[in-house]
Amino acid sequence: MKLSELVQGQEATIVGFTELSNDVRKKLMVMGLLPNTPVKVIRRAPMGDPLQIEVRGVSLAVRNSIAKSVSVEVR
Repeated sequence: MKLSELVQGQEATIVGFTELSNDVRKKLMVMGLLPNTPVKVIRRAPMGDPLQIEVRGVSLAVRNSIAKSVSVEVR
């Protein structure tokens, strides 16, 4: 499943990344989006983009185009 497919309030664990450039992958990892890290969807913007998530107690906004490349496993 992809991060972009989760609904508000749903929790998952990051499995890995697909189809991302090395620069984007590094930025996500610096922000705390690492494999085996729990993530929770807080809410979506009114038009659906970006997606607000919580990772390690920090709230982040991630664009849908990037969230589609983050593989997760629902808990």
